Parts: sequence; C-alpha cells; structure tokens
Amino acid sequence: MDIQNSIALVTGANRGIGRSFVTELRRRGAEKIYAAARRPDELDIPGVVPLRLDITDDASVAAAAASAADVTLLINNAGVSTFAPLVEGAMPDIRLEMETNYFGTLRMVRAFAPTLAAAGGGAVLNVLSVMAWMAYQHSNSYSASKAAAWALTNGIRLELAGQGTQVTGLAMAGVDTDMMAGIEADKTDPAVIARAALDGVQAGALEVLADEQTARWRARLGEDPALLYPQLAEHRPAHT
Repeated sequence: MDIQNSIALVTGANRGIGRSFVTELRRRGAEKIYAAARRPDELDIPGVVPLRLDITDDASVAAAAASAADVTLLINNAGVSTFAPLVEGAMPDIRLEMETNYFGTLRMVRAFAPTLAAAGGGAVLNVLSVMAWMAYQHSNSYSASKAAAWALTNGIRLELAGQGTQVTGLAMAGVDTDMMAGIEADKTDPAVIARAALDGVQAGALEVLADEQTARWRARLGEDPALLYPQLAEHRPAHT
C-alpha cells in the first residue's frame, strides 16, 4: 500500500495514537486525511478534513461512509478501556468495550469495504493490543474485546482478499496516551507506534508487533497456560 497520495480515514483522531497517525500520514504525503472523532469541533489539526463519527452508531458510520467515499486507507484506531474485570465488572462497561472495540471496528469495515473495492482494494489497519493474547487481573473485559478484534482482523483479511484489500493488524503494549494515564508501566511514544504501523502497511505486512513485550506474548500463544500464568499455582488445590 502506497501511503503517499493515499486518502486516509483515521478514527479516534483527536488524541493519542490517532492524532499521531494523522501527523505521520501528513509527513508521508497522504493526499487527504479524514480526521474522525465524536466531537470534530475539538480537532485542532491543520490540513485535515474533520469528520463527525461515533463508531458505535449505525447511522453515524453510514453518514461517514457517504461523506468519505474516496477513502483508500481505513485506520480503525478508535477504542475504549473501562478496566473492567469479567466476573465482578459492571456489565454496561463490558458491553461498551465490546460494542466499541469489536462491533465498532466491524461496522467501519462493513461500511467502507465497497469504497475500498471501488478504489482498487486499498488497505485496512486495525489497532489491536497485546491484551488480545494475555489475561491481566484488572482489564480482562478489554482483553476479551481485543481478542475478538484480532479474530475479526484475521477473518476480514480472508474475506476482503478477493477485492484486493490489504488488512494489517497492529498490536502494542503500553503507550503514552490518556487511556494509560496514571498507570505505572513502560510506555512507548504514540508517534513511534504510528511510524511502525505505517511502515508495516507500506511494506504489505499482515501484522505489526510494535514492541518487544508484544512480540514475546505473540510468540507464546501455543504454550501451556500454566507456564503463561505461574501465579495460578498459588491457588491450585493440593493433590493427595
């Protein structure tokens, strides 16, 4: 996928990784950039086309697809984390994560697939997470939604291959964004993530693992869960 002269749409473009995507796309010479957000009036990025979009709303997505009918690169970046556990977390929080991170991404793909086909195929970049492949005590609802989004990415890659659409999945661990504000962890600059992701799209990569922690977890998917989560041994009943 040639980034230069592409016509890109970035969801969640007003901050964090989304804003870095817009900046990097401009640097690489994208012809037009639709910067999509629920409140586009808050966008202060020059040289973009603001686009009102709520990916959890069918009518909003349909309106965006009609307004941006020339897109050749769709970047599904918008997402949400409520830090809800699965067993005791609030169901509205859990539903919001799945509605946004999985169904919202699916809505966008379904709405823009004909647009990409008309442009000769184009490309889709889905922003995933290392959490798709690991469990964590306090964010397992988010993990479940990102695991679903990973499966979605693998599925649409096959389904859209016939129309020539390239589908790339981007996964990363901690990133220095508002979503992770106040969390003590190693965090990557979102600009670094955006560069790595667009390098991958440019090269035709099916998956971009943006940091070492993500690459390690991706490589361990086939391991016994007892090895992945040694802390479970503390709670295992004794056998006689």
